[in-house]
Amino acid sequence: LQPASSNKPRKKKKKRKTKKNAAGETVEDNDLEDIDSLLERIEDPGLAPQSQGGIITDSRPLLYVEHRNLNPENELKRYFGARAVLGDQRPRQRQRQYVRSMWLTAPKNTWPRYSKTGITMQLLDTRRGVQHFTFEHHREYQQVQFKFLDAVESMDPNNIVLLLQMNPYHVDSLLQLSDVCRMQEDQEMARDLIERALYSLECAFHPVFSLTSGACRLDYRRPENRAFFLALFKHLMFLEKRGCPRTALEFCKLILSLDPENDPLCVLLLIDFLSLRAREYTFLTRLFQEWESHRNLSQLPNFAFSVPLAYFFLSQQEEHPELERSQARERAARLIQLALIMFPSVLMPLLDHCSVQPDARVTSHPFFGLNAQISQSPALNQLTSLYVGRTHALWKDPAVMAWLEPHVHEVLRMVEAGDALVQEAEHKRKIRYQSAPRNIYRHIILSEMKEATAALPLEVTSQPVMGFDPLPPLDSIVSYTRPERTSHPSNESSLSLFFRSLLPNFNLQGDIRHNGDDEAAAVQDLNQGVNRLMAAMRDMLANIQFQEPPRDDNPEGDGDWD
Repeated sequence: LQPASSNKPRKKKKKRKTKKNAAGETVEDNDLEDIDSLLERIEDPGLAPQSQGGIITDSRPLLYVEHRNLNPENELKRYFGARAVLGDQRPRQRQRQYVRSMWLTAPKNTWPRYSKTGITMQLLDTRRGVQHFTFEHHREYQQVQFKFLDAVESMDPNNIVLLLQMNPYHVDSLLQLSDVCRMQEDQEMARDLIERALYSLECAFHPVFSLTSGACRLDYRRPENRAFFLALFKHLMFLEKRGCPRTALEFCKLILSLDPENDPLCVLLLIDFLSLRAREYTFLTRLFQEWESHRNLSQLPNFAFSVPLAYFFLSQQEEHPELERSQARERAARLIQLALIMFPSVLMPLLDHCSVQPDARVTSHPFFGLNAQISQSPALNQLTSLYVGRTHALWKDPAVMAWLEPHVHEVLRMVEAGDALVQEAEHKRKIRYQSAPRNIYRHIILSEMKEATAALPLEVTSQPVMGFDPLPPLDSIVSYTRPERTSHPSNESSLSLFFRSLLPNFNLQGDIRHNGDDEAAAVQDLNQGVNRLMAAMRDMLANIQFQEPPRDDNPEGDGDWD
């Protein structure tokens, strides 16, 4: 297809593929100028109806996902122009005869030919307008899963490589090897493997499964569903690093919509950062207003600090009426003071990351001093460290620091005056944050934020974590079990027992329930064996070499933007 000229009448484009946006308007996929104008409209809060200090009045569900916002090319076109992004890709699309268009990722002609893998999706039930789905592994895919564990247990790199060569769309292998490539700084191959995993899973979607409605659920306790959550999370992390925060935010909303109550990957710790990076301030403030009453978002340091920052940015947008800007300023002032009172340990590390030296009064005051960091619980330290490490760059703006400074002094005045809010916040910190739930640990591991991983407890850091299933839920719902292998002696090796206890996907459900105490004791006694096993795994995976895909159609290469 050739780029359509903007001066052609719309009625002449009858054969163009079309889709409808939320307002019911028809959007032409190849009408590049129309797409750009739509992106400008969605990214410009001044063009949307607002009320109450910059909050968009939107009748759509909060976690509504738009298909066009899942495509990073649309965001890149916004930044660099449509012709610059798509100019060299159209000839490639003509050559790809055997793949179909997908929403989550664009299939590449360098990928192996796709054939059904044995993964399907079933609709379990519908309750109160919410549809509950699950992925299912057919017998042939279960056999590949068993071979995957066999390959891991064998500690032979050739077995894992052979498995992926014979089953190029086996999702767990793709997730695991993507982590290996990323550790070896082969970002392009790591991203390609994740996209291939997403493609494989999307091909298995149920006909009524919707990415956009926000009313489709997947249960993370089922091992078959975890790969979809993890692939989406890893994909959005690549998108954010690639410079596509708006697209990453849309994928984050998608993950949250799959299980908003349990949030198994704890993307609530990330969604505020992506909203600020994408300048979607109104979405962040709407999320806070609608969820604060039943989710207590203000008790998370990231929301406590990011929401007032979003209100501050809204108050700086001159296209808003002065009344709305004034309301946004008042909310920003009130919320940032509450954040500093509730989480005083954030300020000094944040200023340090921003290379800002506070004045003598702030430096010498014990409320924001070193004691604030030492006295907080390890669980709270993990949350604050994660926030500072992830979002400190957003606070470096001199205008932000100038706005923050008087509120810091106002909080010190309240502390010295013995304000009741200060005492109440101290009491909350003592009784809350005693221990972090498992999904927060899982999020920190996946995020690889060094400030937060350094604060993880020993019970998490002392156990090996597999990229295809990090910290599996303790209440997993096992739908099939790995058969006993008669070739193994009855006195199974301790390393094999460890692997079986580590991966509930492949355990006998009865064994987990009846012999859980024995297995837990065995794991504690296997520290040396585990270390040897993981060292062997690292050596094995480090020796895997990936062949670069041919680039005859693009000899100069596209680098990170391919």
